[in-house]
Amino acid sequence: MSRVRTGLESFLDPAKGAAGLARGARLGVVAHPASIDAGGRHLVDRLISDGRFRVVRLFGPEHGVRGEAQDMESVGEAVDRATGLPVVSLYGDTEASLRPTPEHLRGLDAIVYDLQDVGSRYYTFVYTLSFVMEAARDARIPVVVLDRPNPIGGLAIEGPVLEPEMASFVGRFPVPVRHGLTTGELAHLFRDHFGIGGDVRVVPMTGWTRAQHFEETGLPWVLPSPNMPTPDTARLYPGGCLVEGTNLSEGRGTTRPFELVGAPWLDAATLAEMLAQAGDAEGLDGVMFRAASFRPMFQKHAGRTCGGVQVHVTDRDRARPFATYLVLLREIRALAPDLFDWRRERYEFVDDRLAIDLLLGLPGLRPMIESRATLAEMEAVWSDGLARFLEIREPFLLYPS
Repeated sequence: MSRVRTGLESFLDPAKGAAGLARGARLGVVAHPASIDAGGRHLVDRLISDGRFRVVRLFGPEHGVRGEAQDMESVGEAVDRATGLPVVSLYGDTEASLRPTPEHLRGLDAIVYDLQDVGSRYYTFVYTLSFVMEAARDARIPVVVLDRPNPIGGLAIEGPVLEPEMASFVGRFPVPVRHGLTTGELAHLFRDHFGIGGDVRVVPMTGWTRAQHFEETGLPWVLPSPNMPTPDTARLYPGGCLVEGTNLSEGRGTTRPFELVGAPWLDAATLAEMLAQAGDAEGLDGVMFRAASFRPMFQKHAGRTCGGVQVHVTDRDRARPFATYLVLLREIRALAPDLFDWRRERYEFVDDRLAIDLLLGLPGLRPMIESRATLAEMEAVWSDGLARFLEIREPFLLYPS
């Protein structure tokens, strides 16, 4: 199996031209723990040792440059301990903190962006990219995007296209939950279709095809965020993240976040049986529901034993994670209607809409879950939008099927 060569490796290849940046260019770098080459060397370390450019400051997305912060935890770092470079947090206490200011960009010749995405609309890194693109456009400096694989593949798409009234930091633009695009492809979509504009230079990968899962790339998996430990986690995340919009544990505080789902008041065996029957009836291929008991060490139900299920992927190409977790939430609500609830607290800087509505991205879908609509009925609501998105994304595809 030949290895995929990431945008980072192509960018630093002396024969490739470094995206047109001049020697000595002063760089701001948006990075996190997964910003590594195939040998595990971090982008910032490679830029410093390369010597062609001057790294002036780092920009930290949600979870920070080194990835220590948990979800929705304000990142206040000011200096990178590993390099001594100043750090600008792009995930603070307010919505305004998500955007670089003109002062943050002063003295820079370009911004280099290299974050590993996971292929789901909710994952916030691509919206950090969109804000960086807007700020760089206004400052008249280029953004160089070092492309990486979509770890769950580039063929399948799934779920509703986001409606504008549901826009937030877990969904800024009208794309489906599982979009099947790489970060570089999204950058072009944001620039050209959604009108951000600016000087955006994508350094593509070589050797990646749309049918590849991450395990087939030959690249090491590094947690892009604290609760994304494996490619399997990413594979289920298009559905598993919906659990954040409920009072159920999504397995944070365990070693299998987004795969384990439960609560102290659920009977694991009964739930697993209900889900197996529902899955068979509604054609949920490629997954298995196993009765599970677990005790989260932090966040929801911390220190309490939860009954629930672990969702196992049995066929990577046939699994439909978004559909799977819609059915899961529908069945859990039916099993424990007096104890199940939607999350009511502020979520990703938004307090005037339910978290589940932001995540679903489609008004009217939550009531369908509540009324026990069939999966086919729910999928019919978003099928036209999904078909239109397939046409919209076509001109922006950089890699073959």
